[in-house]
Amino acid sequence: SVFEIVDKGGRYIIKPQHETYPQLPENEDLTMRLAETVGIEVPLHGLIYCRDGSFSYIIRRFDRRGKSGKLAVEDFAQLSGMDRETKYNFSMEKLIPILDFCTFPAIERAGLFRRCIFNYLVGNEDMHLKNFALITRDSKIMLAPAYDFLSTTVAYISVGKKVDDIEEIALPLEGKKRNLSRKLWVDYFGRKRLGLNSSLITEELQNFSDAFKRWLTIIQSSFISDEMKEIYISLIEKRRKILDI
Repeated sequence: SVFEIVDKGGRYIIKPQHETYPQLPENEDLTMRLAETVGIEVPLHGLIYCRDGSFSYIIRRFDRRGKSGKLAVEDFAQLSGMDRETKYNFSMEKLIPILDFCTFPAIERAGLFRRCIFNYLVGNEDMHLKNFALITRDSKIMLAPAYDFLSTTVAYISVGKKVDDIEEIALPLEGKKRNLSRKLWVDYFGRKRLGLNSSLITEELQNFSDAFKRWLTIIQSSFISDEMKEIYISLIEKRRKILDI
């Protein structure tokens, strides 16, 4: 198949190889596949083989309906009066009131918890305000499908960056971006800030526990290098132990 580059109205986004960080397309495709296994909605996506022999990542735009229809989507930067320059000047706690715009805030709070735990486990430490969004579907406002999910930690380590120099999250949680704990994620963020009850939190964490064996299979069959596979699996195992799941 051949994709035509258009100025507007396109239904897909294509991301080629990055000059600095190798295999980002393969990384993002893998990470989005992992997200889907734990019930996080993701758009149609995949890898396409390019003429130069490399892979590019392709994802269908979720803000389009049909050939000309467009769905209302606003990212959290827009909703909080921030922009690209200030997208990191926020906190995890401040994300929560934005969910009050949703039709069913309680459902979306559980969804936010799931996404945050997922991104912590896979080492996506670049979840800034522009990477969260709300979408309106059939007159209902909800969290938009996931996008820009990739293991930035794996990408950094693969080019020689030390683990100790890599933050664990983009937006601070109780003022911290490193050395996050189960107590901080579960007791503070899940129970105290999001207001989730213990049974729901247990269910969410069990959801991840049940998925880990499948994750290993997906990672091993992915297109990232063997070295990256080892880094990715090691990272997940380390974070899993921290969260005790």
